[in-house]
Amino acid sequence: MASKRNVEDRILDAARACVEAFGVRRTTLTDVARRAGVSRPTVYRRWPDATALVADLLTRELRQILAEAGAASADDPEGEGVRPRLVRHAARVARAMLAHPLFTRIVDTEPELLATYTFHRLGTSHRAALDLVEPVVAEGQRDGSVRAGDPEALARLVLVTVQGTVTSRRLFADVLDEDRLVGELAVLLDGYLAP
Repeated sequence: MASKRNVEDRILDAARACVEAFGVRRTTLTDVARRAGVSRPTVYRRWPDATALVADLLTRELRQILAEAGAASADDPEGEGVRPRLVRHAARVARAMLAHPLFTRIVDTEPELLATYTFHRLGTSHRAALDLVEPVVAEGQRDGSVRAGDPEALARLVLVTVQGTVTSRRLFADVLDEDRLVGELAVLLDGYLAP
């Protein structure tokens, strides 16, 4: 018998495939169940609707991006302050999000779905990112590489800046390719965080 986690991952993988192929609005839980090879009640027991399923999918995908960017940070040079590492980490996350088919599909075709999380409240994905960024900001303040200020506020501004840059990439397309856009984001964050 498949574990609960394995079944949930199959369902989330199927949801990702459906959203990438059809978009969020045209993805149904029935489609997801069929693609995952599970019954509809199996999906409905875990998620009441496609919106909740997609929210959990986005959280899973962002956590994966954050983990991969964090693993890449292990290769950063030794002995430098925290701020350069934090800026590189944020740039890696931005680059990964710009290349991620699910995020780009939603931003390009259904950006209004992100409005709540852009303008009104922090979601689970935001909180997962802030749980990683805020302690690093505080660590940078202790080593003197990050300016003074409320670590929670600084971390939030870093998060919102990365999010805004990624979701607004088309506004820069005529002047910056994505690599240069991420480079400019890094300059912006470095200047903001500098003491």
